Amino acid sequence: MNEIEKNSQIMSQGATQSLIQDLRQIIEQARGHVAATANYALSMMYWNIGERINREVLDNKRAEYGKQIVASVARQLQEEFDIKGFDEKNVRRMMQFASLFADEQIVAQTARQLSWSQ
Repeated sequence: MNEIEKNSQIMSQGATQSLIQDLRQIIEQARGHVAATANYALSMMYWNIGERINREVLDNKRAEYGKQIVASVARQLQEEFDIKGFDEKNVRRMMQFASLFADEQIVAQTARQLSWSQ
């Protein structure tokens, strides 16, 4: 291999490394965007579920009826969507979330900055 070929190969390896680094950055940015979008959608879904149940149960102010509704709704959601996240305990957390943060706009703004892991 002559000197020109060696220099060309070295330059090619450097360009490849630069390309790989750029591609890594693109992938990481996309992953971050996907995670943020998913966290936002989940936050809003949880808030909307909690708010809707609160409105149905608490506005009627029927405690026993409310307990039965929450248990029934949780059971049906779990069966339909086959997700443990819709058990009664988590549905009650969604209700609490909606009660603590009653303004949907505040939730929407905050949800863009937080993840459920926080």
